[in-house]
Amino acid sequence: MHILDLLKERGFIAQVTFEDDLYKQLEKEPTKFYIGFDPTASSLHFGHFIPILAMMHMQKAGHIPIALVGGGTTLIGDPSGKTDMRKMMTVEKVQENAAGIARQLSRFLTFENGRALMANNADWLLDLNYVEFIRDIGVHFSVNRMLAADCYKQRLERGLTFLEFNYMLMQSYDFLELFKRHGCRLQMGGDDQWSNMLAGADLIRRKEREDAFACTFKLLLTHEGKKMGKTERGALWLDADLCSPYEFYQYWRNVSDADVAKSLALLTFLPMDEVRRLSRLEGADINEAKKVLAFECTKIVHGEQEAQKAQEASAALFSGGSVSEEVPTFAISRDELAGDARLTTLLHLSGLCTSRSEARKMVAQGAVQVGEERVTDIDHIITADQIGADGLLLRRGKKNYCRIVLKS
Repeated sequence: MHILDLLKERGFIAQVTFEDDLYKQLEKEPTKFYIGFDPTASSLHFGHFIPILAMMHMQKAGHIPIALVGGGTTLIGDPSGKTDMRKMMTVEKVQENAAGIARQLSRFLTFENGRALMANNADWLLDLNYVEFIRDIGVHFSVNRMLAADCYKQRLERGLTFLEFNYMLMQSYDFLELFKRHGCRLQMGGDDQWSNMLAGADLIRRKEREDAFACTFKLLLTHEGKKMGKTERGALWLDADLCSPYEFYQYWRNVSDADVAKSLALLTFLPMDEVRRLSRLEGADINEAKKVLAFECTKIVHGEQEAQKAQEASAALFSGGSVSEEVPTFAISRDELAGDARLTTLLHLSGLCTSRSEARKMVAQGAVQVGEERVTDIDHIITADQIGADGLLLRRGKKNYCRIVLKS
């Protein structure tokens, strides 16, 4: 099967430029393509997971990914999908984040023997001569067309800085530079980048008189139209220190029935026949499909051993078994407990509730268990003796757990 047909079948593709020509290009030779990752944090999160999986599919099909870390563009900030200007970051922090993201990407892609490349746009953006850049690159951009782009429209009402206005030129220049350095002919990425990607492909066609292409991916939304990958604590990070394998597993174990089919197709490497078989399960049987989804996703991100541990920990909790070490844990000292030992405070500090007011609401509604006991008193106190040497399991709702332990 052609790689574009595979990506379409699994639900990745949103928009493609010059589709017939791109089919021919990918059939003709191993094609270098790139996806950019701006290092705004020390870890990638679920928003990057779809592009990473697409890179893995493309590499398996014999094509050559270029993982571009935006060490230069992050200093400006991408206005796409934003209503406010991104907080400015220091060069040192961007470099630190870029190094962390490069290490993470190496877990997903094979870089040996030139099968994938890593690049950082700081290498060519930070030393640009501004006058030369505007003469050589800016002349190819129409301000009228730029202002009509979706990535700028929603910012115009609240104020778009000239700093951010440069972002499209910078990203387009990245594509041109990767074409010159590595023969890169295709940029891939999220659908919110469509305008920037069109501009980059057009710049190569104008400057180099060569074919260049853009291909965007759909955002993974719930059946209610909300972005997937948001947890009580914020983003669903791909770093085990920010989101444990157990938490990652539980997120996918608990997705809505209506979201199982598309999640299996997009987020696993299971054959589509197996995806369709699991997607046809109904009633209580759909839980088997969710377990497979959670295991396969966790295996890709954290490895098979961690996925197995998370699966066993989840099974133990849901069957009433002993509390596993894999369950999220929050440590508190006896002094801290003496200062405020209210259940609602612990629910908030442990991350089971986003605020103390939410914690009070959850307790009052009977949605909280302490050990095996359901608690409805918002002034309920937790003692050190209750926690003991083995810890105390708190549960919010049916599927959210945290083990409270005493600091030694």
